[in-house]
Amino acid sequence: MKERVKQYTEQAEFLVHALPYIQRYQGKTMVIKYGGNAMIHRDLTAAVMQDVLFMAFAGMRTVLVHGGGPEIEAMLKALGKESRFVQGLRYTDAATMEIVQMVLCGKVNKDISSLIQQQGGRAVGICGIDGGLLQAHLLRAEEDLGLVGEIERVDSSILTVILDSGAIPVVASVARGVGDAEGLSLNINADMAAARIASALKAEKLLLMTDVPGLLRDVSDPASLIPAITCTELSALKKAGIISRGMIPKTDCCTVALEKGAVKQAHIIDGRLPHALLTALFTDEGIGTMIEAG
Repeated sequence: MKERVKQYTEQAEFLVHALPYIQRYQGKTMVIKYGGNAMIHRDLTAAVMQDVLFMAFAGMRTVLVHGGGPEIEAMLKALGKESRFVQGLRYTDAATMEIVQMVLCGKVNKDISSLIQQQGGRAVGICGIDGGLLQAHLLRAEEDLGLVGEIERVDSSILTVILDSGAIPVVASVARGVGDAEGLSLNINADMAAARIASALKAEKLLLMTDVPGLLRDVSDPASLIPAITCTELSALKKAGIISRGMIPKTDCCTVALEKGAVKQAHIIDGRLPHALLTALFTDEGIGTMIEAG
């Protein structure tokens, strides 16, 4: 009995502690990039959906943007097609693009929407092609990447309609080709899709869920976590080689979102931890790394 009372007391204390944050963020737009282990493990997936619903029910205009690398990889393997990566990006020929679009837009997107609705929420699953949300040209790189796109324009009007209806938009990172890619579907980096959407919506926060604790000064030492940093400081760390490899595109996405004050804060958080989103939003200590302009 005492243990149960203690548990209830702790739950009540959390809600009371969260109240000022709920008041601060009510009516604000939050864009979440969902991926990594949080998409693979059932318990983590359930926790993310609960967090997203809590945010929505607390009055936040919540947008969930997702990738689906493991699911794409599994389908390619099942079909006997070998994956190839160039500069960390999946080389996407026409056949691979068909699989990417099928998996992301047809399966993963609808699975996530269904999970939200199973828990009592309302979700509308779309991809970047719908309503011209994400319009992209072919990504120009040193090596040919195939049908990989770089976002040229974001038309967020369809997201505004969904948000105004009280539903949660769930966005798959596939774009409509324009210019040199007119009429094609293009594979888009989900982190950058989330960043550009957050900027277009002038979101309060961009939250990138990753498989690391956050931005580390020493990648081999979790205790070297940098809890808060500015874009100027990010640039210095990149020049010093402290930010490298897979963390470079993630911090670049945050910088894009924060440019010209469009987004107030970006967070790189550890999606391997249950309820990472709520911890980032509703506690003084937070989680991961918070990035601000400046």
